[in-house]
Amino acid sequence: MRIAVLGGGPGGLYFAYLWKKRHPEAQVDLFEQNAAGATWGFGVVFSEQALEFLRADDPETVGVIAPRMESWKNITLSLRGETIEIDGVGFSSIGRLELLNLLQERARGVGVAARYETQIDALDELRGYDLIVAADGLNSLVRRGFEGDFGTSVSYSSNKFAWYGTTRRFPTLSQTFVATDRGTFNAHHYRYAPAMSTFLVECDRDTWRRYGFADMTIEQSQAVCEEVFRDTLDGHRLISNKSVWRNFPWVWNEHWSYRNMVLIGDALHTAHFSIGSGTRLAIEDAIALTKALEARSDDLAAALERYEAERKPVVQKLVTAARTSAEWYERFPDHMTRAPMDFAFSYITRSGRIDLPRLRTMSPQFMARYDAAHGAVQEAAR
Repeated sequence: MRIAVLGGGPGGLYFAYLWKKRHPEAQVDLFEQNAAGATWGFGVVFSEQALEFLRADDPETVGVIAPRMESWKNITLSLRGETIEIDGVGFSSIGRLELLNLLQERARGVGVAARYETQIDALDELRGYDLIVAADGLNSLVRRGFEGDFGTSVSYSSNKFAWYGTTRRFPTLSQTFVATDRGTFNAHHYRYAPAMSTFLVECDRDTWRRYGFADMTIEQSQAVCEEVFRDTLDGHRLISNKSVWRNFPWVWNEHWSYRNMVLIGDALHTAHFSIGSGTRLAIEDAIALTKALEARSDDLAAALERYEAERKPVVQKLVTAARTSAEWYERFPDHMTRAPMDFAFSYITRSGRIDLPRLRTMSPQFMARYDAAHGAVQEAAR
């Protein structure tokens, strides 16, 4: 089988590696318009269980990635100068570029022909391939060319965000919520290397307009964010990498394949950064597609149908949770008026995936503090 993979992100690289490793006789060509050492953003984060899905199928790759990751067991929230720890919520993170480098090495090692700085402008350039795997992200050439056939829908969250890095090291995945005289901000920040952290700044549209960010340069916006989060950054600067203000895009496709073309990763679906699952979903898509192709190696159309039938319900469930989480963030200025422990409880249960019994088991220290705070309030009311 001759396979063309469009996109050299985690999903495209992992599919190319996995298929070539299992089928050395196959021709697998990967096309990426950027240089091998180029990427947007800083770190990527995985939940504690996120690598387990990969460990079952590919322990060797996990063995390469895991030692390079930063890990922690708590979430830290900061509101009105008070810090709240939520225990039992483990995460790991790694630099996006480092993850790409590791996956590039593995793809090269099994003989994938990766062509960087190669832009495909028309699908006619890929004639002769049996299968085209579109892992080319939000602006997918394949998806845009056949949106009606894929049943594509695209919408946007109202909040604005800008993705920065910083040399400030944070002990856990943290959220800092700040109210100013012109509006409210939230920062998602976590370390992904010993001396580097992601620092994603978010605000509601009204705040964005009152600050006049639309008329600012990248440097001016960065300076404002540094001032808003001066205490959180503790003397460190923000680092920009195409750190423009964006609205989060919601991409969904009712049909996951058309003819000999199939979508994976952000070309197929997006999940809000507040649940940190985009990279995981792309890699899981690659695994599911590989298994479906192997299960129906005699019939490509049937294999692609199997991929969608088996994978779609799983993705829909997670995307639904991501949308619910994003809706909470679109109202975070209202949530900030709550008492700190009520705010934290609302935050950790926002996606609907964690109910009260699970939270009591998962985060006993937080729940003890939460119960104590409510007991004190009830006592004071008597």
